[in-house]
Amino acid sequence: MNWKFWSRGERHEADTDTDDGEVATRPSPAFSTIDARLRQRPAFLDALWRGPVEIDDSPDLPRFSATASDDIAASGDDPNLARKRLALRDALGASQPVIARERFAGRHDALAQLIAAIEQQRVHVVVYGERGIGKTSLVHVFADTAREARYLVIYGSCGTEARFDTMFRAFATKIPMLYHRDVLPTALDNDAQATFDKLLPETEFGPREVSDLFADVVGTRIVLILDEYDRVLDPAFRRDVAELIKNLSDRAARVQLVLTGVAQNLDELVGYAPSIRRNIIGLPMRPLTGGEVKSILALGEGAAGISYSDEAVNMITTMAGGSPYLVRLLGHRAGTAALDDHRVNVDEGHGRIAVERVLTDWNASLPRRIQTILGRDDARAQWPLLVAAARAGSSADGWFSVDDVYTEVAAGIPSATIERDLRHFAHAHELLEVQDGAETRFRYRYPGVSSLLLMSAAMAKLAA
Repeated sequence: MNWKFWSRGERHEADTDTDDGEVATRPSPAFSTIDARLRQRPAFLDALWRGPVEIDDSPDLPRFSATASDDIAASGDDPNLARKRLALRDALGASQPVIARERFAGRHDALAQLIAAIEQQRVHVVVYGERGIGKTSLVHVFADTAREARYLVIYGSCGTEARFDTMFRAFATKIPMLYHRDVLPTALDNDAQATFDKLLPETEFGPREVSDLFADVVGTRIVLILDEYDRVLDPAFRRDVAELIKNLSDRAARVQLVLTGVAQNLDELVGYAPSIRRNIIGLPMRPLTGGEVKSILALGEGAAGISYSDEAVNMITTMAGGSPYLVRLLGHRAGTAALDDHRVNVDEGHGRIAVERVLTDWNASLPRRIQTILGRDDARAQWPLLVAAARAGSSADGWFSVDDVYTEVAAGIPSATIERDLRHFAHAHELLEVQDGAETRFRYRYPGVSSLLLMSAAMAKLAA
């Protein structure tokens, strides 16, 4: 079986079937015009896909360095190093969002904008940006700051099956009746735990009932946080939230909403709703600057008594691409690598170890079939296309068009060539899925592929 392509009148035949029946294609010559720094994937990945990773066969069994209560265990490890590891984990651990203000760094301007929008402008706020850009950490620290100012802040995380009445009934259960206009404090003596939900219908309700209830809030100001709003699938939920925002604003209610979600612009989260545009402010989360990266790593330095060299900081900055999540992840891994060497100075070599460990973990999380596909010659040849597709698929749902990829490659490659080669990876290997319609769209079947591709591109750029 042969794959046959035509581009600008030139015919190119692909290689024949591989040993396992899969098809390997030669690259489109057009992609050789893409930035030379992106043509090659890191040699580390090639080595990873060629064979098994070297395994530590030390006769000593690994042990925990601390107990579950964070006491240093008698494990034979240097207690001082063990304490440094725990402190570094607490300062830069990336598995959970930042909640404590003392661990928050690099987003002071965004926090100031969010506070100003709530306090001074009295509007509702939509915080949006890419995954791992710090949205959830921002709203957690904002909530802590607002509570200090006597705001009643209630946090809710949206799911794919979220329903409007269920979500806002849950919010109402956390608002004491003490803050209702028509309730006298003496009337609460027999039911001090009474909350706003008792005034909602027992059956399903909508934005009108919620706005009627919230319009009667007195004695405080309430902020309702709807985190991960992009996960909501029901269009009726989003429509009801938009109507609620308008109603609350029209009635000057003392309740404001903060929505967060993965999106490239405001319309992706709230839709095209001109009637509420004057009632909301969009707060895009931009990539971190170099100074902000240093401020995050400084948290690890202060907590664990280590220091990151300028070279290590530059590597982490480049590899993270402005993502607070990746800054913390790589900073933690690099610091741990230094401590494993019984050193407190984190250098570029430790940064490289961190990158390779993260890529190894991401690769291991992919199905073996996908790992094999990425290791083949045709994936190597079209690495720039795959990286451009990963960049194009940064929207909430991961879908991207041929035009999106065309914008990313910026090399004058015909759209027809791009679509043809994307379809090859959709049909021959099923690395991508394709959706035909008014506009053809593609998406990586496994989101982890995009993360691996983008970091590998940053690694190649750094090595150039």
